[in-house]
Amino acid sequence: MNNQEHRIYLMTANNDLYIQLLKKELEKNQFQRTENRSEATIVLGDPPLVADHLDHFTQLKWLQSTFAGIDSLVKPGLRQDYQLTNVKGPFGQLISEYVLGYTLSYTRHFNQYKEQQNHKQWQPHSYQNLKDKNLVILGTGTIAREVASKLSVMGLNMLGINTSGIPPKDSPFSQVFHIRELDAALSKADIIVNTLPHTQETRHILNSDAFSACKHALLFNVGRGGAVAETDLLNALESNQIAHAFLDVFEQEPLPAEHPFWSNSKITVTPHIAAVSFPEQVATVFAKNLALWQQEKPLNYLVDFNKGY
Repeated sequence: MNNQEHRIYLMTANNDLYIQLLKKELEKNQFQRTENRSEATIVLGDPPLVADHLDHFTQLKWLQSTFAGIDSLVKPGLRQDYQLTNVKGPFGQLISEYVLGYTLSYTRHFNQYKEQQNHKQWQPHSYQNLKDKNLVILGTGTIAREVASKLSVMGLNMLGINTSGIPPKDSPFSQVFHIRELDAALSKADIIVNTLPHTQETRHILNSDAFSACKHALLFNVGRGGAVAETDLLNALESNQIAHAFLDVFEQEPLPAEHPFWSNSKITVTPHIAAVSFPEQVATVFAKNLALWQQEKPLNYLVDFNKGY
């Protein structure tokens, strides 16, 4: 099947922008767009939008996700007879900014000083710098490695956790623990960052047993909401095993108005914005994959349905 026989369907929240960004690329390589789902062989889509309509794409060969997270497309019972790719490039930088920004705000009391300013109150507070603090990252993949590399510049000591216990190539981690050594790693943590994908193995991996190893650590969940056992986290905050939790992802999104996380002073809730997909960057990933598709070469960021990531 040549490019002219392929039809590309867009199912995103930014279709007009993607049409503009991809116009030259599609014309150059003679790819055609379609508004008919049954004609589409290639889809560029937001996973939550596509998931409910997968069966409409009867000729689907390849789906390029606009998100890094593809949980809604790998749920049990959904078809897997196509190639699924996601995006990875921009997220390490964005998550590094999120973690560093909130860490500095917390440790240097920036919010407290702002409140004091409102009351014209001059009251300094003691603090420690980040140098030589241990930051433990659950995961050692692309995003985790970039976060470790960037934040190590601040003098933080980077520890990783993965399923092999083997450091990745060109590892920025001073030490990598096997997932079975989770408690040993968390016992060293001043800051914990979860970047793990959602799988049966990672569901509620941060539970009462894991939190019992923690010693007043900061917790960031920028991976998947299912990694955190929510009731266990509330107990860990109450017992000071966790000093503060910065949560960007949740088991149910949007977070229900009645959820106890909203009113807990030791929890910072953000609406899944730690690392968003910028259309300009997604379009670049898609264009590169279109070139690989044209050459019948393996696509970048191919998802393994068996692993779920």
